[in-house]
Amino acid sequence: MDKTSVQPTDGAFPEQLTTEPVPGRPRFLVLGLLAITDGRDTVVLTPSRPASLLAALLLHPGSVVSTGLLQRVVWGSSPPAGGKSALHTCVLRLRRLFAKYGVADHAIEAVPGGYRLHADADTLDLLHFRGLLARSYAEDDPEAALRLARAALGLWKEPLLGNVHSDELHRDQVPRLAEERLLAVERVFDGELRLGRQRELIAEAREAVQVHPGHEGLSALLIEALYRSGRRGEALAEYRRIHTYLAEELGVEPGPALRRLQLAVLRGDPSGGPLALPPAGTPPPDPGGAAATASGAIVLRSLVDAGLLQEGPADRYRVHDLLRLFATAAGTALAASAPHDPTNLSPSAVG
Repeated sequence: MDKTSVQPTDGAFPEQLTTEPVPGRPRFLVLGLLAITDGRDTVVLTPSRPASLLAALLLHPGSVVSTGLLQRVVWGSSPPAGGKSALHTCVLRLRRLFAKYGVADHAIEAVPGGYRLHADADTLDLLHFRGLLARSYAEDDPEAALRLARAALGLWKEPLLGNVHSDELHRDQVPRLAEERLLAVERVFDGELRLGRQRELIAEAREAVQVHPGHEGLSALLIEALYRSGRRGEALAEYRRIHTYLAEELGVEPGPALRRLQLAVLRGDPSGGPLALPPAGTPPPDPGGAAATASGAIVLRSLVDAGLLQEGPADRYRVHDLLRLFATAAGTALAASAPHDPTNLSPSAVG
């Protein structure tokens, strides 16, 4: 590899979590800037048509990529006359680039209808990432599972394919890659919670939620970390934030998992471990107790969100004058059955 045009790599992964590149088999990098590395030095490719072609092939490792898609990747909506011939010329340029950096000449295969690039976890960081994450999910030991997930997440750099100038890839493929990365982020956060490291997780989870304000999975993990750290008010505030965001930006309500998590926080479920949320579609175990408490909590939360109640310490709520006057005037059951202190209500009282 021509070391006059390379930049040092930024560290290796622990030997037990990764396979070092096989000598003589350079590794392609797509989880960041498009590059080629031998494990010691890294060549970041300059934006070019061969670079766009390479990125398209690497994002479909081992699969046939059609000539039509490759032409759109390289030239956009206006491919040149004789597009297949021009694409073949671009492939030849890419093979010369491979020869320069010691990549096997047969890595790109011409097949009926398109081209295919052969890669594995030793030669492509995307496949290495997927392998590490799969091992994390299969691992029974929480510490080992977390290390594998963090190793997988550590393969990602920014900006993602920033040196590949292809609208086709950045519109269709880069968002899919970003979703794969978020799976690793969720896996890491879940692993930290399983190990009881909720306090250490909060700052990292807040940062992730700021970058992805509408991602329900990340928000749920932040809510759980806050609640298990004794910060119940902040946990409920995060639920209100994502509820408002989803309603205003997307016109939807939070999903069932997030709603169940909110109810668990409102009920004050034990926070020493993962919140014991029932599976979707499972009725509450005690319709006369838990369901009534949950119903009262929902009413109270709606009134707080509407500005008619103020949440106080120890699950107490102070009634605004407007609501008290309305209840008195209407002669509702709420006014008749209020606690001795009419300015304080609890979820059980409303339930």
